[in-house]
Amino acid sequence: MPTLEQLVFDNTYARLPSGFGARVAPRAFPDARLLSVNPSAMRLLGLEPEEARRPEFVEAFGGGRPLPGMEPFAMVYAGHQFGVYVPRLGDGRAILLGEVRTADGAKWDLHLKGGGPTPFSRSGDGRAVLRSSIREYLCGEAMHGLGIPTTRTLCLIGGDESVYREEVETGAMIVRMAPSHVRFGTFEYFHYTEQPEQVARLADHVIDGHFPHLSGVEGRYARFYAEVVERTARLVARWQAVGFAHGVMNTDNMSILGLTLDYGPFGFLDDFEPGFICNHSDHRGRYAFDQQPRIAMWNLACLGEALLTLMTEDEARAALATFEPTFSAQFLSLMREKLGLREAREEDRGLVGDLFSVMAEAAVDYTRFFRALGRVEEAGVMFADRVPFEAWAERYRARLVAEGSVDEERRVRMERVNPRYVLRNWMAQAAIDRARQGDSSEVVRLLSALADPFTQRPEYEEYTVAPPAWGRHLVVSCSS
Repeated sequence: MPTLEQLVFDNTYARLPSGFGARVAPRAFPDARLLSVNPSAMRLLGLEPEEARRPEFVEAFGGGRPLPGMEPFAMVYAGHQFGVYVPRLGDGRAILLGEVRTADGAKWDLHLKGGGPTPFSRSGDGRAVLRSSIREYLCGEAMHGLGIPTTRTLCLIGGDESVYREEVETGAMIVRMAPSHVRFGTFEYFHYTEQPEQVARLADHVIDGHFPHLSGVEGRYARFYAEVVERTARLVARWQAVGFAHGVMNTDNMSILGLTLDYGPFGFLDDFEPGFICNHSDHRGRYAFDQQPRIAMWNLACLGEALLTLMTEDEARAALATFEPTFSAQFLSLMREKLGLREAREEDRGLVGDLFSVMAEAAVDYTRFFRALGRVEEAGVMFADRVPFEAWAERYRARLVAEGSVDEERRVRMERVNPRYVLRNWMAQAAIDRARQGDSSEVVRLLSALADPFTQRPEYEEYTVAPPAWGRHLVVSCSS
């Protein structure tokens, strides 16, 4: 196992031409301290837990003293924000410390979030607050535990520095990890600044590093775009199936690898509300829960336009046309699993759609309902008016009989795909409130619970209850 100093860096992005970003120096907190470290992320880097207890760990990952081989770099990109194109964004409060190559051949970007100003901070302070840092730290691991492609987070670092947002808050940092942090908006930046050679350079960089089967292949750019469409469709289908609302699906927040990227005003559904808006800045509901598939396709169209110097319009349209059938097939497959169905039948789409109508009318808790559905009678208790649910349940039981379903075996399968624990906003807020008082133990405890969200464990049963009154309608903003 390597020590911190033995991590091997291969900074491919920092070696790209100068127009891809800027070299910067992170600014550490003078009183930086480690609030939590993610054991799973440590293992991804091949590091022993003891390395996190060294003072050099906070120095290196808190921006104080770079490790040998680190080349801190801020990435430039643009993006459509709430449908409006913003020509120059970039890493305004994040810095790519370097790219680690592990012994098993994996590559991990180490992306420090909250490390101070960069040339892309737009007069901002480049800091992150404890509140948003805890939310991202926890949700990346929650999504990974659910089997959803996502960025990961190595550690949470605190300090006493004041940061000004809607109010004065305590600053914090996280180190985010992903194979790449290239976004749809990275391609848009070079396209709209009329740099087609850089669009091609960026595409080749991503293909060579992450789609190697396409390297040097004729028609590789159109095939690359088609694979991004497919990955994005499958990702959003997983969001919808688990009841996750991203909250700010700008093109600069869309990963070219099909990862869940940039956790801001996210929210898992409590009461099932198809039009759930988790971002209080989203006044028109552009990024409401039920709009996510449509917005994902719109964002992919923006990416396709940015790639038109590399492929034809017909190729772009053909690739984009695969989004809806890919999304629908993946979503319906996931819903069959959630319902414990083993066979695909024509009537399943109607069965799922009608269930959602019944759930929405009764505003039942999304996660708790599907977890309970292994025993249909238990799920029925969640409805004040049982009549509509029982009418649906009669069809569901008949469907189970038709495929010879065995109840106990079906329940086991359903509990493997219907989580018992998800990161509800009230849970994150409780951890934030305690951390503000100097106690990060709830962050650590939640991280452990969410790492395995399907296994029932008595010590975490408090996370399965309905949200308390104070936590039912928490206001979450883009600064969250």
